[in-house]
Amino acid sequence: MKHFISLLSLCLVFNIANAQQNAWKNKVDASVLAKAEQGESIDFIVVMQEQADVSVAKNLKTKEEKGRFVFNTLEKFSQRSQKPILDLLTNAKASFHAFYLVNAIYTKGDAKLIEKLASRDDVKHIATNPIAQMQMPVDFQSVHDVELRQGVEWGIQKINADQVWELGYTGQGVVIAGQDTGYDWDHPAIKTKYRGWNGTIAEHNYNWHDAIHSISPIHGDSIISPSLNPCGLDSKVPCDDHSHGTHTMGTMVGDDGFGNQIGVAPDARWMAARNMERGYGSPATYIECFEWFLAPTNLENKNPNPSKAPHVINNSWGCPEQEGCNTSNWALMETAINNLRTAGVVVVQSAGNSGSSCGSIDNAAAIFEGAFSVGASRSNDTIALFSSRGSVTVDGSGRTKPNVVAPGVGVRSAILGDGYAAWNGTSMATHMWRALWL
Repeated sequence: MKHFISLLSLCLVFNIANAQQNAWKNKVDASVLAKAEQGESIDFIVVMQEQADVSVAKNLKTKEEKGRFVFNTLEKFSQRSQKPILDLLTNAKASFHAFYLVNAIYTKGDAKLIEKLASRDDVKHIATNPIAQMQMPVDFQSVHDVELRQGVEWGIQKINADQVWELGYTGQGVVIAGQDTGYDWDHPAIKTKYRGWNGTIAEHNYNWHDAIHSISPIHGDSIISPSLNPCGLDSKVPCDDHSHGTHTMGTMVGDDGFGNQIGVAPDARWMAARNMERGYGSPATYIECFEWFLAPTNLENKNPNPSKAPHVINNSWGCPEQEGCNTSNWALMETAINNLRTAGVVVVQSAGNSGSSCGSIDNAAAIFEGAFSVGASRSNDTIALFSSRGSVTVDGSGRTKPNVVAPGVGVRSAILGDGYAAWNGTSMATHMWRALWL
């Protein structure tokens, strides 16, 4: 009996020791752990245990005061708390991108590096950084239409934006931002609305950021060329490798001055960032763009200035579970949005094109309370069949979404090559509504 008790005690001690030794695995996303155990070197996001509290900024009076406070608080907090991790990554010769909008670090490494990081008390979680595809327009007409159409597009008339113009409200004094496939900044419909254009020369500092630093493995390209990716990497000039971003910006501000009135807020100014490589992005690229909007930098990513932040940001991308997104990286993106809102920046998000079933608004960032989600309607004021709808069930919140709907069928706007095309999608509706809100 004594021998049995001794053996049992040894087993218990062994099991406890083994559990403690492998406790770090509980902090690692299952998909990251599975790939690492197969010997792969993968990218992931290190989520720090502590996140800064910027809620006191809500008591400040002006947008500029809020933005400056949030930026300074987040930056100082991340610099202090991340230093040991950054030293570890530097010594390991691992590439990394440290965020401050959320207290997290995007990096790459193998199982040994992941274990070192996850074993630390100041690390809360190792999150996956999946590749997510853009919410593609539905049944769009891609034929270029370069002929000018006199008058106002139907969607603008449907929401009575043209009547608001007659009252003198055309978006003047407002800065709109978009993160998307990029933007063809010198398209005639949007060029004069670009904040970086003064009528003579272009100034892209503080008005443009490219978060695409590598070719997406989805494409499998080994050579960057115009036939593959027309924008390349880290573009210093606004560039669109798809047309989606250009189309959305046209709906917001487009007006070429010759009667081609496609934009809801023609006197607003715009700035932008590219968060997708030919339609594919990731939580890291989305967060990088959100962070840049809080305090835009020059083209060398230096000298951040929160006074250059936009008033409102549009997002027409998603990060669904079926593409690898989950509660760990959703939480990061929600924190990013909430911090921007605290800084006085409105975040608007397309509801998605996965309708028409209830509960089909099921991915970031449309599901978040802090994101103003927009669905799509037709010309007869009925909901488009493709438009995702609530309530939100994927996170158990049951919250009501979308917040509003707007014209999203047959929306004619700008595309690459100085052309125009009519597309369907909640992306189109999002830009229609957001500009009206201004």
